Amino acid sequence: MANAKTFYLETFGCQMNAHDSEKVIGTLEQQGYTQVEAELDADLLLYNTCSIRDKAEQKVFNRLNDYKKLAREGKRFAVLGCVAQQEGEKIFDRAPYVSLVAGSASYRKLPEMLARLEAGETRITGLDDRQTDETFETEFTARKNPYRAYITIIEGCDKFCAYCVVPYTRGKERSRGSDSVLEEARRIADSGYTEIQLLGQNVNSYRDPQGARSFAELLAAVGQIPGIRRVRFTTSHPRDFTRDIVDVIDAVPTLCDHVHLPVQSGSSRVLRQMAREYTRDWYLERIAWIKSAKRPISISTDLIVGFPGETPLEFEETITLLDAVQYDAVFGFKYSPRPNTPALVMIDSIPDAEKATRLQILLDRQREIQRANYEKHIGETVEVMVEGNNPVREQVIGRSSQNKPVNFTWNHPIAPAPGTYHQVRITRAFPNSLVGEAI
Repeated sequence: MANAKTFYLETFGCQMNAHDSEKVIGTLEQQGYTQVEAELDADLLLYNTCSIRDKAEQKVFNRLNDYKKLAREGKRFAVLGCVAQQEGEKIFDRAPYVSLVAGSASYRKLPEMLARLEAGETRITGLDDRQTDETFETEFTARKNPYRAYITIIEGCDKFCAYCVVPYTRGKERSRGSDSVLEEARRIADSGYTEIQLLGQNVNSYRDPQGARSFAELLAAVGQIPGIRRVRFTTSHPRDFTRDIVDVIDAVPTLCDHVHLPVQSGSSRVLRQMAREYTRDWYLERIAWIKSAKRPISISTDLIVGFPGETPLEFEETITLLDAVQYDAVFGFKYSPRPNTPALVMIDSIPDAEKATRLQILLDRQREIQRANYEKHIGETVEVMVEGNNPVREQVIGRSSQNKPVNFTWNHPIAPAPGTYHQVRITRAFPNSLVGEAI
């Protein structure tokens, strides 16, 4: 490995993982490695994994198995992220050609682990127990998104929802000092980014270790940095969603008018079984705060159907919640058991076919709601940040402040660059996107 300095990195999962990969890439490049686009061209193959989805660990092992023949060519393999933390050294047993297994809390130790790998070690681990105090800050970050910069402000989770493996793979909650966050945000603005997204498993559970700023005050401070035009944050937990978050969105125009507030179920009994720490009424009170804002705030959510013991009437409560809230987007999932989670001891008696039926009913109803919601934008003019171009449809692809996809026509020979902003008049609406023309 002395002269092997190319790497391939594949990322699975959420925006947190995508940003973690930016940290890994930055560290590898600082150590003299060059990123390549194909596994065949790499000396080191890394898989940054996510354990949220069904059979996530099996998918990782399948991917590793697909490329194990490359091990005979002298290539090395590393498994990073949540599946790495969840499976630990069992990965070496199932895939002995893997040389490095590291959870997200250990990325600061990557230079040391890479040195050991280059020295010929074959079973290197960077794993932490749940009580780790290791932080997620790394010295080097390679920002690969051309129009949006991410900052992790809180890592880990202390909520222990019955279905979720995150507290066991990401460790306890630990927040980053607000001064450090703002310093990075200023560097991001100075480098030309105009949109920042603050990240955390429960981003609004942020507790400034310096005691200087609340989450809402941190939002305001980031939004007031010169050069920043949009600030987003995800994902919020209803239990820690406070009214001052809505107040600061109203007060600071650069804070995007969109809140992602996962509810998971419309039934208070199911929520109690899920250990979500709130009721339907508690959640709806926070929705009322959002809807009472001075400017319209788009609301999206996550929902799980078929949780153990969910009755048809309790599922119907979830459908009535859709009608009550009128979400602009819903991410729906069938319940599936996860390793080490409390729900494993519950009887998963709902057949998969019934879960699929419930999910389809939910998605069909939400599609009707979104169709009506999006049609209300026809005739409006909205500001759109460009994310790319669709040459087939001759449209520019972008997103509004409310996080709604907008595709628009552009009557100029040179396409607008990603990260630029344009006023767009909305002329058509679909359940998942808006269509318009640049003014």
